[in-house]
Order: sequence, then structure tokens, then C-alpha cells
Amino acid sequence: MKKYSQQLVAVLMVFVVLMTTMSFTVNMHYCGGMLVDYSLVKESTSCGMEALQRSNSCETQLLKKSCCQNKQLTANGHDDLKPTFHNLNFEQHVFITSFFFSYNALFEPETVENTSFEDYAPPLIIRDIQTLDQVFLI
Repeated sequence: MKKYSQQLVAVLMVFVVLMTTMSFTVNMHYCGGMLVDYSLVKESTSCGMEALQRSNSCETQLLKKSCCQNKQLTANGHDDLKPTFHNLNFEQHVFITSFFFSYNALFEPETVENTSFEDYAPPLIIRDIQTLDQVFLI
């Protein structure tokens, strides 16, 4: 159970980092105050009112304000997650290298001497003492 909870927390942390560093833009097209189209990937498509106003306009006619408008919402992600190591002093370099080597030493396999007695035969059992004394492991 502990292993699964650690994996769940790790996945959640990955999503938090991903969402905080990701930037995206939402393009919206309003016509007459109502949302007509929105897009996350490309520019939102127009409702066609701009083309009608341009075709009816004359050179002498006053330019009217369009009832359509485009809005754009932008969410910028964080770009300051990359640490810089070029301004470390000597003591910090020594600490990092000693920490790395001591942490790496934790995962080296330990050498265990072989203490098996394969070359020796076990002693011969003359009597089965457990059955004679009627002592059984339950």
C-alpha cells in the first residue's frame, strides 16, 4: 500500500510541475457580446459579420464600430525551474561531490564471504530425538 501511495504522489507531483511550466493561449471570438467560437490551438474563426459590413460600406459612409471582437487569454508558465551551478563556491562543490559519492555507495552490492559447508557431510542421525522425546513444533 505504501508503494502505491508513493507512486501516486510522484505522478501528482509530475502533473503539478507540468501544469506550472506549461503555457497556453485561448482565442475567443465574440459577436454582439455572445461567445461564438473559441480555440486553444489556432485563431478562432469569425462569424462572418466583418465581411458583410465591408461589402456594404461605401466610401462616403461613416465607418461603424464592429459588433464583433476577438479576445485572447494567455497563461504563461514558469521558466525559472532550471537551477544554475556556475556560481557555486568551493565548499558547495565539495559538499555536492561528497554527497554524490556517499549516496552512490549505498547502492553498491556488499561482498559477502561464502560460509557454506558444502565440502563437509552432515553428521549421521543415530536416533530421531524429537520423536523419542515427543517434542514437535506446532
